Amino acid sequence: MQPQTDASSLIALASQSANDFQAFMAERASGLRAALPQTSKPLSAEEMWRGGLATATEIADALAAFYAVPRGRFEAIASRPHLMSDLSRRYLRESHLFPYDEGGVPMLALADPARGDAVRAVQLALGAQPALRVVSFEDIALLFERASEEASPDTGPDTGVAAIEIPEETGDSLQAIQDLARGAPVVRLIDEILERAVGAGATDIHVETERDHLRVRFRVDGFLRRDQRLPLGLAPAVISRIKILAGLDIADRRLPQDGRANIRIGNAEADLRVAVMPTLHGETAVLRILLRDSRLLDLGRIGMSTSDQRRFETLLAEPHGVVVVTGPTGSGKTTTLATAISMLNDPGRKIVTVEDPVEYQIPGIHQTQIKPSIGLTFASALRSFLRHDPDVIMIGEMRDRETAGIGIQAALTGHLVLTTLHTNSASDAVVRLIDMGVEPYLLGASLRGVLGQRLVRRLCERCKAPDDSAREGAVTLAARRGIRLPATLNFHRAVGCEACGQSGYRGRIGIFEVLPVDDDIRAAIRRDPDPAVIGRQAEERGMTSMLEDGLAKCAEGMTTIDEVIRATG
Repeated sequence: MQPQTDASSLIALASQSANDFQAFMAERASGLRAALPQTSKPLSAEEMWRGGLATATEIADALAAFYAVPRGRFEAIASRPHLMSDLSRRYLRESHLFPYDEGGVPMLALADPARGDAVRAVQLALGAQPALRVVSFEDIALLFERASEEASPDTGPDTGVAAIEIPEETGDSLQAIQDLARGAPVVRLIDEILERAVGAGATDIHVETERDHLRVRFRVDGFLRRDQRLPLGLAPAVISRIKILAGLDIADRRLPQDGRANIRIGNAEADLRVAVMPTLHGETAVLRILLRDSRLLDLGRIGMSTSDQRRFETLLAEPHGVVVVTGPTGSGKTTTLATAISMLNDPGRKIVTVEDPVEYQIPGIHQTQIKPSIGLTFASALRSFLRHDPDVIMIGEMRDRETAGIGIQAALTGHLVLTTLHTNSASDAVVRLIDMGVEPYLLGASLRGVLGQRLVRRLCERCKAPDDSAREGAVTLAARRGIRLPATLNFHRAVGCEACGQSGYRGRIGIFEVLPVDDDIRAAIRRDPDPAVIGRQAEERGMTSMLEDGLAKCAEGMTTIDEVIRATG
């Protein structure tokens, strides 16, 4: 039996090569080796987790085994008193460390034993050598959230709100609001809201001025969750601090404003898109969080099956033509396009993009954000791009006839064009382009394929439970739609626990359909572009519909039938 590692030994062990752990992890986690990006720099445990290359539990189990540190459990640690009174919570949160007491013995829960320097710092601050326990990155975030809620049960997480002095008559004093917004307590308040949002996996933060308070909510897995209530008197300073971050005018409270910021949240680099809107009771702000993890983009990570990956990669291998990604707002189209661009990115190609806005910054790609106020539109940018000798052109969205026409012509003159549309299915994209004014014969000649997609919530691995009752409904639905279910059925249902905010779901996964355009479908486009006919022809040739892909993911215990029906209608 391997001896346990103590804090002093860990500091020496932490210098072990990250390559060693990456290789160790690849042997344990199924499919990880194939998913690892081909880079010279090995990934840290945190990068593997944030990149979705393995679950938080898989990573924690591997770290515990690799460093010979006992595994800790959230439920056991959460019931113990913490030891953070004299320590910097921000430093602990960023280092993924949580000190606590167990029967008078100092303990240290840690998510990444490779952070030996941080472990040493905590050891010195505590004045004792703590016993170590490895927990998951998710558990560390939950432990901090639990500790904050216990410190301030009425208003939500303890962000030091009580320490913020709200001056009287701030509503009419711009200077007083500005001073308060730039003060350390409000700056710290916003920073901690951002850190909690990233820890919860939120895509958006809503800061809303109500009649008698300021409400903060996070959008997690497509649904809004309450984070905390703040005193109404803080609203002007909090909104002003957000405006300062985004480079907006804090004096203008009458008109909507949009801005962006590049910031660091904990250990993560992030882009913020900020929108501020005046409302009845005051201003409301929405912050879209875009973490910069583009080097980890991978088709398997976004949930695409092996067969759909092969079909989509075949489309991307075409030397020229149009490839369309389609789905409603918020279905992950931009992420899929960024993934495709990352796959095509090599020194032998020139790739240019025109987007609104640029959400993923990818090294080696020439990316342009449209600015209609100065005449830089999708169409004008495309005309200029064609004079820059590109191999691949990515158009964020085909919104109008002019953009569609230029994109089709670019495809016909030897360029690979990737773009998105808002339609309900892959076959509907054909009719949408024709409705935009693209001639059927030009569309048939240029269109190489369409990828349709939706996002469904992924069942929480911590609390999901087997659900034999779902089998009958799935079999009935599959029979009615002519879908063949997998041989092994492993249905689960949502339960709810602290890790998933009692929702039963944690994270999202894509469901897809890939429609390659062959000679028969090309003839149908020219003759009679009926989405039902085109979709039926594609399924006869082996296309897996979004519903079929969703039911397959249900049968694997990844999501529920309710989620698939909600997404596909």
